[in-house]
Amino acid sequence: MKRPAANLRFAFSPKSVCIVGASHHPEKIGHAILRNFLQGGFAGAIYPVNPQGGEILKTRCYRSIADVPSSFECAIIAIPAEAAVASLEECAKKGARAAVVISGGFSEVGNKRLEEKLVQIAKKHSIALIGPNCMGLLCTSTQVDSVFLPTYKLGRPKKGEIAFISQSGAVGGCILDLASRYGVGISKFVSFGNASVIDESDLLQYLADDEETKTIVMYLEGVKDGKKFLRTASQITPHKPIIAIKAGVSAAGNAAVASHTGSLAGSAAAYFAAFAQSGIIRAHTLEDLFDIPKIFSLPRTRGKRIAVLTNGGGNGVLAADAIEERNLKLAQFSPNTISALKSFLPTYANAKNPLDIIGDADAQRYEKSLQLLIADKNIDAILVILLFQTPALDSSVTEIIAQAAQFSKKPIVCVSTGGEYTEAQRRQLDSMGVPTYSSPSSAMRALSKFIAYCENVCP
Repeated sequence: MKRPAANLRFAFSPKSVCIVGASHHPEKIGHAILRNFLQGGFAGAIYPVNPQGGEILKTRCYRSIADVPSSFECAIIAIPAEAAVASLEECAKKGARAAVVISGGFSEVGNKRLEEKLVQIAKKHSIALIGPNCMGLLCTSTQVDSVFLPTYKLGRPKKGEIAFISQSGAVGGCILDLASRYGVGISKFVSFGNASVIDESDLLQYLADDEETKTIVMYLEGVKDGKKFLRTASQITPHKPIIAIKAGVSAAGNAAVASHTGSLAGSAAAYFAAFAQSGIIRAHTLEDLFDIPKIFSLPRTRGKRIAVLTNGGGNGVLAADAIEERNLKLAQFSPNTISALKSFLPTYANAKNPLDIIGDADAQRYEKSLQLLIADKNIDAILVILLFQTPALDSSVTEIIAQAAQFSKKPIVCVSTGGEYTEAQRRQLDSMGVPTYSSPSSAMRALSKFIAYCENVCP
């Protein structure tokens, strides 16, 4: 008999799905899930099940699982807990190899016995069961979308190389929405809830072998098997970075975890030690969960010498502070770089790091300066600060920076702070693969994590 985890591919890439609890009512979870599959372009067969039968969204609906005319590979179950257990058994008879149980009402509310019944059925039939008490999963390459939040309220990111595993559906939803807004691509998203059968280590192992995933992000409240988690993560991090945040580090947070996903949060110190031992990059805030992963698409660097390019002196000073705070170094420009900069910069501009090319800088001045910094062997990474509020700077600079970053062998990150116009430019840069940040401190926090990973973990 196969271990359930061996069938995880049927959760992410099924040829057919059965949606148990599909609803005629637009405000219901089952309706949103069916709509997501239909509107998202899922290419496989879809079998909605609802006792009323009829049609939902112009799709034939079956009164029972037994009435479904064919076998199916994945079941998505969104009905009350007691009925969910019986439905899983019926889905097994129809050949289901994976199941996503959205339903709550199990161990997170103290109903461990009912959850154990679910587990027994899944293990008996080798079903890769995600959940219960979860928000669903998303695979951008296959258009599998069982996330029950409607697309007009929660954006769906484009296809990319970042996978996100979240014990909390709410946290996962926030990150998905941010990724969609800023054009940051993901490969897969999983909200795994109570982790009754498929746990965080199983998901890590699956993503380790997934060619579409280059970086893994995790929100954890607790782990099912500490040794398994440590062993799995240690095998993955030399090849793919794992960024994780541990929730429930306070006494109050620890207590809240038990009533949320039924997990035991455990000692925060033990988790952080395990992160360090296995090479996991620790995130401290939800902002970190969004800010840090996107930098890992950049070229690897083992150096700490940072160049700062800005059109505002004060921002350069803040960047210098952030660089020192993170134990990085301000790069010393080579004599050739200094000479070349002086050839076109205004006479009142200083050709030194941080490099302030003055408030009247246009896109062409940024382009010339950036090319010199890329070519300077004394520089390991570049921070570009853009004050879009100045009259001379317009959106053309985003294309210039994106093209330079595409061919640069050094990581380039951007900082831009402001209102709607600035935010639009940030989103454009992020969507073109240039990581952006709202402040020099947030940029250096992400960059320092990236450099530490390159120095300590990369083969």
